[in-house]
Amino acid sequence: MLRSLSEWFWQESLWFPKGLGWADLQDQDGRVYAKTADLWVALPIAFMFMIVRQLFERTVATPLASLMGIKETVRRKAPPNRTLDHHYCTVDRSPVKSSLEELCQQTGWTDRQVQRWFRRRRNQDRPSLLKKFREASWRCVFYLLAFIAGVAALIDKPWFYDVKQMWDGFPVLTLLPSQYWYYMLELGFYSSLLFSVASDVKRKDFNEQIVHHVATIMLISFSWCVNYIRAGTLIMLIHDSSDYLLESAKMFNYAGWRNTCNYIFIVFAGVFIVTRIIILPFWIIYWTVVFPLTMYEPFFGYYFFNGLLVILQCLHVFWAVLIIRCALRFLTENEKVDDDRSDKDETDESGEDEEEDDRKTKICNGPTQNGHAHNNHTNHTKTD
Repeated sequence: MLRSLSEWFWQESLWFPKGLGWADLQDQDGRVYAKTADLWVALPIAFMFMIVRQLFERTVATPLASLMGIKETVRRKAPPNRTLDHHYCTVDRSPVKSSLEELCQQTGWTDRQVQRWFRRRRNQDRPSLLKKFREASWRCVFYLLAFIAGVAALIDKPWFYDVKQMWDGFPVLTLLPSQYWYYMLELGFYSSLLFSVASDVKRKDFNEQIVHHVATIMLISFSWCVNYIRAGTLIMLIHDSSDYLLESAKMFNYAGWRNTCNYIFIVFAGVFIVTRIIILPFWIIYWTVVFPLTMYEPFFGYYFFNGLLVILQCLHVFWAVLIIRCALRFLTENEKVDDDRSDKDETDESGEDEEEDDRKTKICNGPTQNGHAHNNHTNHTKTD
């Protein structure tokens, strides 16, 4: 059964235009072509990236964060309580008034004590600024290096200037060493992001990010198998051209460098709109949808490849709307830029406990002047 399924999956009519097949991609006369088996190389590369990331975050990102004024946040942990923990994990992280009253009866705690417990419990699950900074710095470095590598790999290629030439001789297109490593490193990196998604910062567009990673991995893998490599390298370069700007803006945002963050974000917004809303659909997708039909009849691979591109383009439009909204707020109202696309986390409440404790300390000690307490005005209150 598995053999029959494999034969059906790899049949040439699904992957190639009529009259072409796997035999056309066999190495001969010193010409080397992409092999499906090469994709397995991405797995060890993905695990290598995960290891390198851990080393980078500890030895580079953490000291850099310290230089930029970011320190590890020490948060108070919520005391163990099975009743509240069960409600937190299975019902609601922010209980409504009716639930609070019921929880107070079950635990014997006051309303304020229950609210404080949930506040501290939520803070335990929120990523710290240091964690978010380290993640952003790692992605920033990779996207920047990948963009530089992509430019170096494509700058001397004729299809970089004339997109039509990426189909010349298809599918018998010789694989270059630069294309091989560019593909494997990109595929390995996106695979590592998918593997680590559970431990990374979970943002508001978590589902969209999963769809993006899966579609990107499928797009890279499929384009490799059917030798759409020239189109694939152009698409990867377009994506890398703006991502490092977004991650660098996040880094400065976490460090509190407001002006630097805002201006980098505006540059990022411009590059994102030009590359993914203009160049990608009207320069790349156009030539992958329209021009191939002048060379061969449509086949499953044609629809599958362009379908994945359409999915990515829909995500780009979704993100572009959020990005433009952020940029307009800054340009028209001079407000602080918040990344509505993926980084607008719930407000950290860790400081509220400290403020509450400070308030109670002042009440207990009485108002002070010049460092001396006025004992005749001292008030004592019962603490939670």
